[in-house]
Amino acid sequence: MEKQRCGWCKGDALYEQYHDREWGVPVKDDDTLFEFLVLETFQAGLSWITILRKRENFRTAFDGFDYKTIAKYKQNKIDSLLQDPGIVRNKLKAHATVTNAQLFMKVQEEFGSFSKYIWGFVDGKPIKNNVKNYKEAPPTTAQSDALSKDLKKRGFKFVGSTVMYAYMQAVGMVNDHEVDCFRYEEIQ
Repeated sequence: MEKQRCGWCKGDALYEQYHDREWGVPVKDDDTLFEFLVLETFQAGLSWITILRKRENFRTAFDGFDYKTIAKYKQNKIDSLLQDPGIVRNKLKAHATVTNAQLFMKVQEEFGSFSKYIWGFVDGKPIKNNVKNYKEAPPTTAQSDALSKDLKKRGFKFVGSTVMYAYMQAVGMVNDHEVDCFRYEEIQ
């Protein structure tokens, strides 16, 4: 018998694999949190599957998502990224990634880790929602509004509330798996 999954991932092997292994699993390590910040930045205005299909190209282009390296990118590196057909070539998002890497480290200095900072918006534990159909999940919440507002105040780019809610779903700060999905109880 096939496992019951969230409706949004059905029918695409890559989507199903991502859903089954990563989506909604609480992430506490800064390296992975930064990777998802980069991916969500580039996803803004596009479909997640587009980004997922280019994920390994992004990993290569952005030095393994090493924020310490990315924070030092100069214009020539950004120019080369904008020539890379394996990623989404967007000048504003490329520049935002460099800025966000620099600010990511400032948050680490202030809070001890980016994880400690970001998980503070949900009191350190995932919010468990009761989504019956993924189309009912909210695009934003009070927590994503607060996170977005604080990140913007710190100078982060491409961190609107909708983008941050998708980020929160991806890194497990909220459990928006459909209640009949096999992952809903598994990731608690």
